Amino acid sequence: MKIHIVQPGETVQSIAALYGVSSQRLIFDNQLTDLPYLPVGMSILVLNPSLVHTVKEGETATEIAAMYGLSERKLYQNNPYLLNRESLISGQNLVIQYEGQEEQKLYVIGYAYPFIQKDILREALLYLDELLVFSYGFTTNGELLPPQIPEDWMIQLAWQMNVRPILVLTPFCDQRTFNNQLVKQVSENWEVQQTLIQNLLETVREKGYAGVDVDFEYILPEDREGYVAFVERLREVMNQEDYQVSVALAPKTSEEQQGLLYEGMDYGPLGASANQVFLMTYEWGYMYGPPMAIAPLNKVRQVLDYAITVIPRDKILMGIPNYAYDWRLPFERGVSQAEIIGNIEALRRAAISGAPIQYDDVAQSPWYSYLQNGAAHQVWFEDVRSIEAKVRTAIAYEFLGIGYWNLMKPFRANWLLLNVLLQFSR
Repeated sequence: MKIHIVQPGETVQSIAALYGVSSQRLIFDNQLTDLPYLPVGMSILVLNPSLVHTVKEGETATEIAAMYGLSERKLYQNNPYLLNRESLISGQNLVIQYEGQEEQKLYVIGYAYPFIQKDILREALLYLDELLVFSYGFTTNGELLPPQIPEDWMIQLAWQMNVRPILVLTPFCDQRTFNNQLVKQVSENWEVQQTLIQNLLETVREKGYAGVDVDFEYILPEDREGYVAFVERLREVMNQEDYQVSVALAPKTSEEQQGLLYEGMDYGPLGASANQVFLMTYEWGYMYGPPMAIAPLNKVRQVLDYAITVIPRDKILMGIPNYAYDWRLPFERGVSQAEIIGNIEALRRAAISGAPIQYDDVAQSPWYSYLQNGAAHQVWFEDVRSIEAKVRTAIAYEFLGIGYWNLMKPFRANWLLLNVLLQFSR
């Protein structure tokens, strides 16, 4: 595996010739179809097969995988385009192994809404251990509010692809917005708490979920202990029937950190109460803030360094953003609002505008500036360089794994990078 940084005048064909790979595969792996040209500074994932099988008439994926001692899922991970093929074609080449394929182990999870495109979800599921379905809310009486779009199809597809579906619980009210008064109610009212836990257990059983992820934000300081008690009781009930409980944590850097997002979130006790935790290590650059990296690695490490002092490493999943922000300049606090886009769309805008891509070595994040109709813009996004830096950070910290917020936008090179770096558990 190599990551190539595009130089002036380079094309897909010249890069393919440089590494002795197929230009068609470079286009597929990096989703380059909609780019009028390659922006200077863009990172290209280059995968070199070390072992290839040429399909013979009548052979099936199951037979070929068994021939090389692979799982059928691994064969599809190496060749994700097979998801769109009803059968194999005689003479086509399937990658059995890539050069530099590693054996690092990380658990991989990702969040998605029920309105995700099915083809995007299917491809992501090839590389996931858990699919976290966003999101159930609840009422002040502890009754569950299901997603506005039924999620049953996601649960069924996850199990079909050997991925554990997880119900995400958020303090969403009827208007589908965060309400910390709901957190207060479930943290302080024993009866409401018990009702909510029982409803969660029944829904997990009925729907076929493998557990619950608790994603509460803006917890009031006075509800700090009550929230921990809720997570602990939920885990005790769920674990009795072999369901798991995870909890999402806002990115704190110290026990005493001030702010509504942090004061009610007690890392140590929450880590002890849940089976695993998801660190939301992103949103430094956010929709209403000034342009900057969404998950600058120097800032992320500050969160990680604090987390490992109070939570066992083998319970921690490090968050990774799968989205970009496009800010119109000049930034005006209280007025400006960045547009959220996908990483592939970020590259398309760079190509259309002719903007060269920069890379911040401290934040380990790509960015660029461009003009549109006379207005200046700045975009921060993720590419295979920044993803590799984050994944290797999680490996170095010896964490349980990584988790993506979220899966809604396509980013094939990300998944193929993971396929080379990691040994998947499923």
